[in-house]
Amino acid sequence: MADDQELVRSGFAMILDVQPDIEVVAEAGDGADAVEAVRRHGPDVALLDIRMPRVDGIEACRAISAEGDCRTVMLTTFDSDEYVYEALHAGASGFLLKDVRRDDLVHAVRVVARGDSLLAPSVARRLVEQYTRPAARPRRPDPRLDGLTGRERQTLLLLARGLSNAEIAAELVVSDHTVKTHVGNVLAKLGLRDRIQAVICAYETGLIAAGDPHPGDRPGSLPPPRR
Repeated sequence: MADDQELVRSGFAMILDVQPDIEVVAEAGDGADAVEAVRRHGPDVALLDIRMPRVDGIEACRAISAEGDCRTVMLTTFDSDEYVYEALHAGASGFLLKDVRRDDLVHAVRVVARGDSLLAPSVARRLVEQYTRPAARPRRPDPRLDGLTGRERQTLLLLARGLSNAEIAAELVVSDHTVKTHVGNVLAKLGLRDRIQAVICAYETGLIAAGDPHPGDRPGSLPPPRR
């Protein structure tokens, strides 16, 4: 738990530490200490304030995400979309405002700890649309997508459009289990941590652009699968 305000940090840590399935292994007052604490204790989840001295939460998140399997949840008093986008791009799996309810804080840690992302893909999609200029994204195929099968490309496209696994299954006319397999393959092949990073990747590679139609907007909106 990292926050430069001791009362906030201690309060959040106390809420989490009384849970039977959560243990707070360290507290930190800035981003540099947070990164060092993660290295020393190897926690499953790090809660990071965005604005901290020496090293801010975004840079700490980037370092933590690059070095190991610890997942990060960002905390801030600022609800600016730009902070959300920067945190997600740095590798964060969740984003909370500091006025979050007690139960929602605990739920967020549990969700992220089990490998899920806290923000719905549709929220991430809107953020990426706002902060990624369409003119800067090539519409030609990106080499990063070459290793995906046609079905996996379709799955990535639908993830970027904010569909749940059940909705993807209905769109592709396959089982939920098959969709889970496709999602897992997409994340593994592209080296992504979760669905949120998959959304960002879809925009960065030009697979989808702001303003592209959603499934159901017009017939045949999906690209044909590659053989």
